Amino acid sequence: MAVDRLWVVGGGLAGSEAAWQIAEAGVDVVLFEMRPHVATGAHRTDALAELVCSNSLGSLLPDRASGVLMAEARRMGSLLVRLAEAHAVPAGAALAVDRQEFALGVTQALTQHPRVTIVRQEIRQIPQGIGVLASGPLTSPSLAESLRSLAGVEHLYFFDALSPIVEAETVDATIAYRASRYGRSENAHGDYLNCPLDQEQYDSFVAALAQADRIPLREFEQAIEAGVRAGAGAFFEGCLPVEILARRDRMALAFGPLRPVGLKDPRSGRRPYAVVQLRQDNLAGTLYNLVGFQTNLTQAEQVRVFRMIPGLGAARFARYGQMHRNTFVNAPQLLEATLQMRRRRGLFLAGQITGVEGYLGNIATGLLAGRNAVAALRGDPLLELPRETMLGALCHYVSHAEAKTFQPMKANFGLLPPLTGPRVADRRVRQQRYAARSETALSESLTAHAGQCA
Repeated sequence: MAVDRLWVVGGGLAGSEAAWQIAEAGVDVVLFEMRPHVATGAHRTDALAELVCSNSLGSLLPDRASGVLMAEARRMGSLLVRLAEAHAVPAGAALAVDRQEFALGVTQALTQHPRVTIVRQEIRQIPQGIGVLASGPLTSPSLAESLRSLAGVEHLYFFDALSPIVEAETVDATIAYRASRYGRSENAHGDYLNCPLDQEQYDSFVAALAQADRIPLREFEQAIEAGVRAGAGAFFEGCLPVEILARRDRMALAFGPLRPVGLKDPRSGRRPYAVVQLRQDNLAGTLYNLVGFQTNLTQAEQVRVFRMIPGLGAARFARYGQMHRNTFVNAPQLLEATLQMRRRRGLFLAGQITGVEGYLGNIATGLLAGRNAVAALRGDPLLELPRETMLGALCHYVSHAEAKTFQPMKANFGLLPPLTGPRVADRRVRQQRYAARSETALSESLTAHAGQCA
């Protein structure tokens, strides 16, 4: 590969964003994506940036952690954030997208860019030269082995799960009601379908869920799930299957994905004991996904148990939930906060493979890795964002966390340095100040870095 051309492996969120940033910086880039020649088990199409789990990129509110990260990515010229906003579907205060139109938009933008060459090929070894590895949680076994060898570790993965999707016309409108939590929606009727459960219905559902049959795991996977091996845990806590939650504690779902706060039933005027929320999954409004219902139940058990939810008694499933393996490295041992590999300075990692969780985290790390790959090519200083920014805090976490207990991490205010001055008791006010500080720190950092590279 020519020395003036960079490479990116992986056409997911992080890889697509990295390739765009490299091309927009005036550098030719080859983007390798193995689909459709090699399937992943979770993707359904060969489109770039296909979303396989939720279709939500998180809260749009500027004083939420995801809102801060979104503002930073937008400020830094993220292609994927711009296209997500262009293909948004109603989701209250969250940014959710029509996953098909979003992926097609990203694919079209990169295909038409004159500096991007897309190669549909499985990469089995990490390429030489300067580039970005963003092969994602479903990295092929051969490439994962190449990375494992470079990283010098035994295991590189944990488990994640997908939520099922149902056809909207099969949801019983006499039971389910429209509402957004605390009325946070531009739609007067609310953006979510809500299936209310009383205590008896909830208890019966949780009991059935806890006892339902799951898809068997292979022997070595069972050992990982049981926590036998050293290193990272089996599941990312933010994406635990609902049946695991149900087995942990009877009230785990009521205080988790089924929490009813801010969702009064307009027909009774009361808050239900628990609520299953369904979020629109496409622009046409014909598909809805069960929010927070990641699962590894067999398909037959998904039909039996999830049809116990009031309003879903006749639900047709457009996609069943499933579990899949996520690949990630022990980043504190391997990465700088610039996402540069310590053992190989021309290699940058981005996306879930770094241990950053969440769609926005994937996009933002792809953006940073792409920019820094260009800087490395040109001999410019690498961009290390201050910890006062959400992206800077995430990158600092994955590069400085305790290696023995390292777990994937989503954007959250707990990663940021404390505010200076007297303690602010009001949580919302604190978060607003965090957001304002992030905006200032990002602007100052980008200005300073541009001056260094001039």
